[in-house]
Amino acid sequence: RCRQRQPVGTGLWTGAKTGDVGQEFDIVASLECIGERSHRMADTGTSTLQGADVERDTRDHVMRTLADGVAVDSGDRPADEGNPVPRAFITGITGQDGQHLAEFLHSKGYEVFGMVKGQNNPKMQQLRDEFPFVEAVPGDLADLPSLVKALDQTQPDEVYNLAAISFVAMSFNQAELTANITGTGVLRMLDAVRIVGGSQNNPIRFYQASSSEMFGKVRETPQRETTPFHPRSPYGCAKVFGHDITVNYRESYGLFACSGILFNHEGPRRGLEFVTRKVTNAVARIKLGVQDDITLGNLDSKRDWGYAGDYVKAMWMMLQQPEPDDYVIATGQTHSIEDLVSRAFAEIGIDDWRPYVRQDPKFLRPAEVDLLIGDASKAREKLGWQPEVMFPELISMMVAHDLEYEASRLNRR
Repeated sequence: RCRQRQPVGTGLWTGAKTGDVGQEFDIVASLECIGERSHRMADTGTSTLQGADVERDTRDHVMRTLADGVAVDSGDRPADEGNPVPRAFITGITGQDGQHLAEFLHSKGYEVFGMVKGQNNPKMQQLRDEFPFVEAVPGDLADLPSLVKALDQTQPDEVYNLAAISFVAMSFNQAELTANITGTGVLRMLDAVRIVGGSQNNPIRFYQASSSEMFGKVRETPQRETTPFHPRSPYGCAKVFGHDITVNYRESYGLFACSGILFNHEGPRRGLEFVTRKVTNAVARIKLGVQDDITLGNLDSKRDWGYAGDYVKAMWMMLQQPEPDDYVIATGQTHSIEDLVSRAFAEIGIDDWRPYVRQDPKFLRPAEVDLLIGDASKAREKLGWQPEVMFPELISMMVAHDLEYEASRLNRR
């Protein structure tokens, strides 16, 4: 499925021959002019409604031009010398899933491009040091022209949209930002795929990272692809929009677009703000004598926890299928946060964990998700995917990592 493409960095493609006259069309410049025209109208006293009309008309012009043949199909692009290798473009490259996916795709022989927001991103140096095979590309899910430019520059065969405002608790405090990035950001990325790949026979395959948080107040147990959504957080609501707009673009425009409804997936690379890593890291610090206790919220919530390294393989499998579809990815087992705490403390030889655990209402969600457990039968049958690391091994792995991590920090003091 490798596309013939321009070498990376050759700039925007052109096209659209009309008769004997060659017409060059710069997609990014055209998209950037949308905002400029709206701002000019605002400066001259034009109403907001009229400005919105200009923005919509300009955007429609871009899409109509694409439909008329401006987008150069893969066969019209000059081929790289030799056999081209597959290219993957990953948003959220600095997160847990992005790192696991980059390693996996690199092992498969892919060229891997990772989108990074901002010139002074604090995670850039870590990305360069630990993943030197990843080529960083600037872009922002809040800015369509930057996404178009990033995809045009890299000419990917596969796009994995993993970036999001992903911390559920924070989404209650930053609901609008969550909606703009986690929700509307998916729409912008899909539009960028359409613009760069063309409206007809688009060769780019697209993966959207959906979430079990979309099920929220669950209607059935276990949850599967056909289970109705009832999200209980701004994050869950934004993920529902991202999921549904992916399905809509697949059905409306023929994009090869898949959504993976991934249940909770963890590992040593998980951020410390997430409850699994918060617990395993605190347990390690208690073992080493640098922390006395840990403060948590609801201990009764139950989740279907798996290993992130297993789950990114399912993402790739989805994009290798003959037809696009959506899949639940889960272990089919559920454990409470109390189970998590008990298992983690057992790893350091503490059976009675209660003296070390405090509860604080500030860590409770305004609307709780009580139980999540997934049915991944479809993924097993159609993809041949199944989890390799189960809950006990996962927690053992995370505690062992945090013991080593915290010990090394102590030795550097």
